[in-house]
Amino acid sequence: MTYQATLDYMMAQLPMFHRVGAAAFKKDLSNTLALCAHLDNPQQKFKTIHVGGTNGKGSTSHLLAAVLQTAGYKVGLYTSPHYKDFRERIKINGTYISKHYVVDFIEKNKVTLEGIEPSFFEMTVALAFDYFADNQVDIAVIEVGLGGRLDSTNVITPELSVITNISFDHVAMLGDTIEKIAFEKAGIIKKNIPIVIGETQEGSKAVFLEKAKEMNAEISFADSVFTVKKIESEQNAFYTIEKNNSLFLEKLETKLFGDYQLKNLATAFQAIEKLREMNYHISDENIRYALLNVQSMVKFMGRWQQLSEKPLVLADSGHNEAGVISAIEQLKSMTFNNLYIVTGFVNDKDVAKILSLYPKNATYFFAKANIPRGLEAKVLQERAAEFGLNGKTYISVKNAFIAAKKRAKDDDLVLVLGSIFVVAEVL
Repeated sequence: MTYQATLDYMMAQLPMFHRVGAAAFKKDLSNTLALCAHLDNPQQKFKTIHVGGTNGKGSTSHLLAAVLQTAGYKVGLYTSPHYKDFRERIKINGTYISKHYVVDFIEKNKVTLEGIEPSFFEMTVALAFDYFADNQVDIAVIEVGLGGRLDSTNVITPELSVITNISFDHVAMLGDTIEKIAFEKAGIIKKNIPIVIGETQEGSKAVFLEKAKEMNAEISFADSVFTVKKIESEQNAFYTIEKNNSLFLEKLETKLFGDYQLKNLATAFQAIEKLREMNYHISDENIRYALLNVQSMVKFMGRWQQLSEKPLVLADSGHNEAGVISAIEQLKSMTFNNLYIVTGFVNDKDVAKILSLYPKNATYFFAKANIPRGLEAKVLQERAAEFGLNGKTYISVKNAFIAAKKRAKDDDLVLVLGSIFVVAEVL
């Protein structure tokens, strides 16, 4: 098969959560375990860091991978979903998995795949593990896909587990309270393996403490150790880092502009300190270099990403309540004339809760993401009108984006916000 035919096969034959939603969510790990057993358990042949949470797990995963890579380690990175290229999900030292390896994996294992009938995500996780083992990575950063306890990635025994935060997302599958969602996320806490929690939150803290005690896992809360302060913002962002109220690093420069990265940086720093305690050799200079070059080093995209300067065009895949709150808070600190927002969602998202957070002083460009789960633009426009949000519908995300840019003057702001699949089409 060609590479494209292989991708078509993967996506057509096997349920894919981001295309079909809850139907692809499996309630146990049996398929992943069966696949891994068939592949001679590749996940046991390299060290891992497991990163879960509602928001920030992708950013934190990329940060940790960049720091470890700068420190001289051969680093695998597994994240999901992808924006433009399926191979974004599986990287070693920032380089995508080869098309040949993807094709070869499917051809070699096709009979087994069709016997087990895994979901797209289960199969992709197995592919990543096989690739990392085959290439003898020193360590791999593995981002949880959905939840934690029953997520396909949860067949690893990591060096370190990280949970960034808890917010409402995928409530139909993970639960409708913070405590229930935290219980699912806490499923990645393993026996005798240290766990870093990014944010101390009412409702989730007790759940994590109880699970850590049950697993005899040393637990630490990053925000009680590290404080990250933005001190300047021009071409780049500059941060001062304090550890236990004492200066840790100053004038740390990075191109990560979103203010929500303050929390992710604190989480990453606590994880780095734990790795240092395990004799991973990571210098302060490694950290400085990695944070300044994270986008190019590990192909990090889609988080408050600047696409042009005049007009200022930003893309951010904040698609749940907490993500949107962070983006809207960031807007309040910015100076611009008119605000134009290109947006769209999937049809199983609680859009009412999210739309209630959107600013009313913006002009909206509504579009449907080009996937089966995409919410029709007309339906989104009608729902948005209930919250005083006004704008036109467009036949595609591309058309909506072109219209927004055409409308904007040099001192205006165009923000692409919403589903990751809307952002992906713009990128």
